[in-house]
Amino acid sequence: QVQPVESGGGLVQAGGSLRLSCAASGSIFSLVSMGWHRQAPGKQRELVATITAGGNTTYADSIKGRFTISRDNAKRTVYLQMNSLKPEDTAVYYCALYLSSTYWGQGTQVTVSS
Repeated sequence: QVQPVESGGGLVQAGGSLRLSCAASGSIFSLVSMGWHRQAPGKQRELVATITAGGNTTYADSIKGRFTISRDNAKRTVYLQMNSLKPEDTAVYYCALYLSSTYWGQGTQVTVSS
Protein backbone atom coordinates (compact mmCIF):
# COMPACT_ATOMS: atom_id res chain seq x y z
CA GLN A 1 0.00 0.00 0.00
CA VAL A 2 1.63 3.23 -1.15
CA GLN A 3 -1.28 5.65 -1.06
CA PRO A 4 -0.05 9.11 -0.11
CA VAL A 5 -2.07 11.14 2.40
CA GLU A 6 -1.78 14.93 2.49
CA SER A 7 -2.43 17.30 5.37
CA GLY A 8 -1.79 20.90 6.29
CA GLY A 9 -3.91 22.90 3.88
CA GLY A 10 -6.06 25.80 4.93
CA LEU A 11 -6.87 29.48 4.57
CA VAL A 12 -4.10 32.06 4.84
CA GLN A 13 -3.68 35.71 3.99
CA ALA A 14 -1.40 36.82 1.20
CA GLY A 15 2.18 36.93 2.40
CA GLY A 16 1.59 34.17 4.91
CA SER A 17 2.99 30.66 5.14
CA LEU A 18 1.72 27.09 5.24
CA ARG A 19 3.44 23.73 5.42
CA LEU A 20 1.92 20.74 3.69
CA SER A 21 2.77 17.19 4.69
CA CYS A 22 2.43 13.97 2.75
CA ALA A 23 2.75 10.64 4.47
CA ALA A 24 3.13 7.41 2.52
CA SER A 25 3.37 3.89 3.84
CA GLY A 26 5.60 1.18 2.46
CA SER A 27 9.25 0.34 2.78
CA ILE A 28 9.97 1.67 -0.71
CA PHE A 29 9.36 5.27 0.33
CA SER A 30 13.04 6.08 0.76
CA LEU A 31 13.79 4.70 -2.71
CA VAL A 32 11.34 6.71 -4.78
CA SER A 33 10.88 10.24 -6.02
CA MET A 34 7.98 12.28 -4.67
CA GLY A 35 6.32 15.46 -5.82
CA TRP A 36 3.69 18.10 -5.26
CA HIS A 37 1.23 19.19 -7.92
CA ARG A 38 -1.63 21.64 -7.77
CA GLN A 39 -4.85 22.32 -9.60
CA ALA A 40 -6.65 25.65 -9.51
CA PRO A 41 -10.32 25.95 -10.49
CA GLY A 42 -10.74 25.75 -14.24
CA LYS A 43 -7.07 24.96 -14.82
CA GLN A 44 -5.05 21.86 -15.51
CA ARG A 45 -3.05 20.18 -12.80
CA GLU A 46 0.50 21.49 -12.77
CA LEU A 47 3.76 20.31 -11.27
CA VAL A 48 4.98 22.39 -8.34
CA ALA A 49 8.06 20.59 -7.02
CA THR A 50 9.78 17.21 -6.97
CA ILE A 51 12.37 15.55 -4.79
CA THR A 52 14.36 12.44 -5.64
CA ALA A 53 15.31 9.64 -3.27
CA GLY A 54 18.70 11.29 -2.99
CA GLY A 55 17.24 14.68 -2.14
CA ASN A 56 17.65 16.48 -5.46
CA THR A 57 14.87 18.98 -6.03
CA THR A 58 13.16 20.76 -8.91
CA TYR A 59 10.69 23.64 -8.80
CA ALA A 60 8.23 25.32 -11.08
CA ASP A 61 9.33 28.82 -12.02
CA SER A 62 6.20 30.32 -10.48
CA ILE A 63 7.14 29.23 -6.96
CA LYS A 64 10.95 29.31 -6.99
CA GLY A 65 12.36 31.09 -3.99
CA ARG A 66 9.07 30.84 -2.10
CA PHE A 67 8.39 27.10 -1.73
CA THR A 68 10.72 24.39 -0.44
CA ILE A 69 10.21 20.65 -0.80
CA SER A 70 11.90 18.30 1.64
CA ARG A 71 11.60 14.75 2.88
CA ASP A 72 12.11 12.77 6.07
CA ASN A 73 12.59 9.15 5.12
CA ALA A 74 12.45 7.95 8.72
CA LYS A 75 8.94 9.41 8.96
CA ARG A 76 8.06 8.47 5.36
CA THR A 77 6.90 12.03 4.88
CA VAL A 78 7.42 14.72 2.28
CA TYR A 79 6.87 18.39 3.07
CA LEU A 80 6.12 21.50 1.07
CA GLN A 81 6.97 24.68 2.93
CA MET A 82 5.13 27.56 1.28
CA ASN A 83 6.17 31.12 2.12
CA SER A 84 5.15 34.51 0.72
CA LEU A 85 1.90 33.01 -0.49
CA LYS A 86 -0.05 34.79 -3.21
CA PRO A 87 -3.73 34.58 -4.16
CA GLU A 88 -2.68 32.83 -7.36
CA ASP A 89 -1.31 29.97 -5.24
CA THR A 90 -4.89 29.06 -4.36
CA ALA A 91 -5.47 25.47 -5.50
CA VAL A 92 -5.93 21.91 -4.41
CA TYR A 93 -2.46 20.53 -3.74
CA TYR A 94 -1.77 16.88 -4.49
CA CYS A 95 1.08 14.72 -3.34
CA ALA A 96 2.45 12.21 -5.85
CA LEU A 97 4.57 9.13 -5.45
CA TYR A 98 6.32 8.12 -8.65
CA LEU A 99 6.68 4.44 -9.47
CA SER A 100 5.87 2.77 -12.77
CA SER A 101 2.55 4.49 -12.15
CA THR A 102 1.93 7.68 -10.24
CA TYR A 103 0.10 7.33 -6.94
CA TRP A 104 -1.91 10.39 -5.95
CA GLY A 105 -3.13 11.61 -2.62
CA GLN A 106 -6.67 12.88 -2.16
CA GLY A 107 -5.57 16.52 -2.22
CA THR A 108 -5.64 19.34 0.29
CA GLN A 109 -7.14 22.77 -0.30
CA VAL A 110 -4.95 25.85 0.00
CA THR A 111 -6.73 29.20 -0.17
CA VAL A 112 -4.82 32.47 -0.12
CA SER A 113 -6.89 35.59 0.47
CA SER A 114 -5.85 39.02 -0.76
